[in-house]
Amino acid sequence: MAATVFILNGPNLNLLGERRPEIYGHETLGDIEARARERALALDLEIDFRQSNHEGALIDAVHDARGKAAAVIVNAGGLTHTSVALLDALDAFDGVVVEVHLSNIHRRAAFRRRSYVAQAAQGSICGFGGHGYVLALDAVHDLLERPSR
Repeated sequence: MAATVFILNGPNLNLLGERRPEIYGHETLGDIEARARERALALDLEIDFRQSNHEGALIDAVHDARGKAAAVIVNAGGLTHTSVALLDALDAFDGVVVEVHLSNIHRRAAFRRRSYVAQAAQGSICGFGGHGYVLALDAVHDLLERPSR
């Protein structure tokens, strides 16, 4: 049976392709989801792909992943830098957590360089646009396949 991975996307990511394409690229969230589904199929992973502009809905999604998913990939958008509540939910998830960002948050404004999400993650991938989701799926697959896990 294939492991399930929740892929969670935060505020304003529904506007990908329209909002600040010079930073976030021209791919839509639908394009990214299609790429992620293709890669997940190749890795024998099931994905549950979600987006919300509401902090509580993302926290509920992390709670929903408990007992259902082996991993959570999360691009929390602006909540990355502000949400201790999302960090607490991710800390309560007993599985792999990988953080993804389309842009390199370390090359942006100082407030964007701090990530609460990273404190709950096994690793972070940033700066590779939509391809970061594919890289995150590869990382999840490798982490789940490790005998030490």
